Amino acid sequence: MLLPYLQENRIEAGCDEAGRGCLAGAVYAAAVILPPDFKNEMLNDSKQLTEKQRYALRSVIEESALAWAVGIVSPEEIDQINILNASFLAMHRAIDQLKIRPQHLLIDGNRFNPYPGIPHTTIVKGDGKYLSIAAASILAKTYRDDYMNELHREYPVYDWDHNKGYPTKKHRAAIAAHGISPYHRKSYNLLGNGQLTLDLF
Repeated sequence: MLLPYLQENRIEAGCDEAGRGCLAGAVYAAAVILPPDFKNEMLNDSKQLTEKQRYALRSVIEESALAWAVGIVSPEEIDQINILNASFLAMHRAIDQLKIRPQHLLIDGNRFNPYPGIPHTTIVKGDGKYLSIAAASILAKTYRDDYMNELHREYPVYDWDHNKGYPTKKHRAAIAAHGISPYHRKSYNLLGNGQLTLDLF
């Protein structure tokens, strides 16, 4: 069972991101405030769950959470500020939208740009330790998957409905054969072979 909170009797929001290692698409982050007595034995790090389980849990989280929100940072912004800062910005944008202001933030990972006025704790592999971070990981992952499925309909050649923008062999082969789309992160090594110059659509 994951832990319900780090600091008892404080309003805690768990935060996590999805899409940091992708070659294409926005990075998504979620912030979730769960009730202190929330319990769900299936809730876990989104990477440990099947797609069906993630979407089933998304409904549970959205109905049970005291507050939740999703933040998005575009591929263009990622290229301007780098993916680490973009991940933090996506979390900030999610926190900005919460209808309840948290008193403490639980951040998945080991680094974070402090959010003004709210203390935080970074937790390595926090999505496998705390319910609120696991819930945030599921929302970030499923909403980003929905977005990549939409982009796939526009650019089916990259197989985004399967790889969600991650650097699979098929994805990189499609970049080599067809060039890049407007959704690719141009600051990334897209071919994986040291070549950064690519044809644009």
